[in-house]
Amino acid sequence: MKESIRQAVLKQLDKQDRQKKSEKDRVMTEELLDKAVYQSAHTIATYLPMDHEFDSYFLIAQAQADGKRVLVPKVIGPGQMVFLPYDPEHLQESYFGVLEPSHGQVFSKEAIDLIHVPGLAFNAEGYRIGHGGGYYDRYLADYQGVTVSTIYDFQQATFKEEEHDIPVQEVICR
Repeated sequence: MKESIRQAVLKQLDKQDRQKKSEKDRVMTEELLDKAVYQSAHTIATYLPMDHEFDSYFLIAQAQADGKRVLVPKVIGPGQMVFLPYDPEHLQESYFGVLEPSHGQVFSKEAIDLIHVPGLAFNAEGYRIGHGGGYYDRYLADYQGVTVSTIYDFQQATFKEEEHDIPVQEVICR
């Protein structure tokens, strides 16, 4: 079931109108920026998007302008990732075709106040379907900070979570 939902959402993501997507990204970013959890955070982690995903570069730019430390993920092994500082001068394309830091200081989970979590589909309880590698579920399993995701309305789905799935605490949807 998860694979069929994953494929259906990927098709929807690929056929989005670019202008409408950009506007939704801006609105969701502003909504996230207005939240107390963002405003009180000193260190936030987000992701560098694929073309069809929520454009996190708006969030990154504003977080930097607000004096926050911005971290992005780097895969370090099968099912394992860490977060390193975002530095546009030191990015490389990963095996998965997304940009990630080429080097930098790894930050502990305890140092991250807020993680902006990607995903393809989310159910009403905040459980997510990602690309299938389990990276975020493993990372979030013992994370104690705040998690939030930004999604388009068609990414809402009905599915039963699995034992290893970790929900995000809040989902912003447009």
